[in-house]
Amino acid sequence: MTGSPTTPPGAVPALFERRVAPAEDLAEQAGAVADACHGMARRFHRGGKLVVFGNGGSGTDAQHVAVEFVHPVIVGKRALPAISLTADVATLTGVAGREGLDEIFAYQIEFLAEPQDIALGISPDGECRNVRRGLEAARDLGMLTVALTGGTGGTVAAIPGLDHVLIARSADPRVVKEVHVTTYHILWELVHVFFEQPGVLTPEVTP
Repeated sequence: MTGSPTTPPGAVPALFERRVAPAEDLAEQAGAVADACHGMARRFHRGGKLVVFGNGGSGTDAQHVAVEFVHPVIVGKRALPAISLTADVATLTGVAGREGLDEIFAYQIEFLAEPQDIALGISPDGECRNVRRGLEAARDLGMLTVALTGGTGGTVAAIPGLDHVLIARSADPRVVKEVHVTTYHILWELVHVFFEQPGVLTPEVTP
């Protein structure tokens, strides 16, 4: 069609190519992902809930994760308790105004979370200060801590004492986003796989 944009030769293969290494790296983290899922399933089994948080686009990811656990799109899957700390605008702005933007997640965790819960913090570049503070608060409370980061992991990946750190190794924020979406859907699915295996979450197996 006259006037329509044209795709430069080789552009489409290049777009796919830049996703190959991060996807392969995620596959290589299969053991770490499975460990995180098992830990999450154990916490759910003991009555814990999932607390998810992130900024901007990762804030909508946090809401996406929470609703999928609470209201599974696959019929027959168990609903599990989850909340997103990005969903309440009044609380976010109120805490930010009084305590500062860096404390918006840590403050909510202090009042809404319990030691048996799970904290999932999402930071595409690993440098989100409020995600870092949220994970630190969760760690100090005794929650299971899971960080999704990108690039080289940043300061979030360097937090001492986190239980699980999963990194989307790409400098392209679009690729990081795609890997994160894939990762948290895998987390959701494997948590349910553990629930469906008799004995896997019994005290004899998971003291």
